[in-house]
Amino acid sequence: MKPARFAAFLIVVLGLAATGFWFAANLYLGPGTSTETVRVLIPRGSGARDIAELLEAKRVVPNAWVFLGGAQIDGQLARLKAGEYDIPPRASGREIAALIASGKAGVRRITFAEGLMSGQIATLLNAAEGLEGDPVAIPQEGSVLPDTYFYAWGDPRGRIVERATRAMRDTLAELWPKRAENLPLRDPAEALVLASIVERETGHADERGRVAAVFVNRLRRGMRLQADPTVAYGIDRTAPLGRPLSRADLDTRHDWNTYVIAGLPPTPIANPGRASIEAVLNPPQTDELYFVADGEGRHAFARDLAEHNRNVARLREIERNRR
Repeated sequence: MKPARFAAFLIVVLGLAATGFWFAANLYLGPGTSTETVRVLIPRGSGARDIAELLEAKRVVPNAWVFLGGAQIDGQLARLKAGEYDIPPRASGREIAALIASGKAGVRRITFAEGLMSGQIATLLNAAEGLEGDPVAIPQEGSVLPDTYFYAWGDPRGRIVERATRAMRDTLAELWPKRAENLPLRDPAEALVLASIVERETGHADERGRVAAVFVNRLRRGMRLQADPTVAYGIDRTAPLGRPLSRADLDTRHDWNTYVIAGLPPTPIANPGRASIEAVLNPPQTDELYFVADGEGRHAFARDLAEHNRNVARLREIERNRR
């Protein structure tokens, strides 16, 4: 090939290479193709090529090979990490590579509501998407602090249990020294039992204190607590009973039936939240000894049996009128 022709050929080749490089660079550095946030799960053990092909399949990068080349030039290729990532809309290949190399995977959450039984918590954990490991056993009743717990895809289930039980221990350790004087509670374990009863008795935050005060007043006087949720728990300690209590239920003797036994039952009946623990450790000063449903989703409180009986009669009338 003559020198002039070779020079022309070389110019064409270099031009094509430059055009190809410019095109690839634009693909890697320019806005991505996704118009919404895309969640991408990169399994453990994925290689760089696996990751690039997954990103192309998810349509967050236009070309796997361009992404590999760009990440290599950026020095990110060997740093790509497994995990679950939320890829922002229009993210460039460079931005995606930096995100995955950072290891800042998306965060998931699981919420344990106040008053759940430990069997229910175990069910939630074993069904939670993204948690791994053997199914968890049912934690000790009352040992888990209700809250929202955050985790990453692939975290072990047992770690959530450890965090939640540590949170309950820390909460009791913090609140017990701040308790009111002369409470009829010998130790934090008894406070936890009573708090679980309060939690199951009312779902209204503004009633917790009054409910706690009623039970504290009854304990001080040696009166039985007569708390319906304790009866239900003794019948089925794995899940809520799911039916109204009968007269026979109230008369059945078991260790949790506070219509039959004196004082507190032997264990919590649920996992109480911080607010219920605070309520039993610092209840308001009242002389109320009774409460009953008011027919509107709340409770009517009474200082003596005569007032309580009137509240019960009012509830029965409301129930009759609704039939």
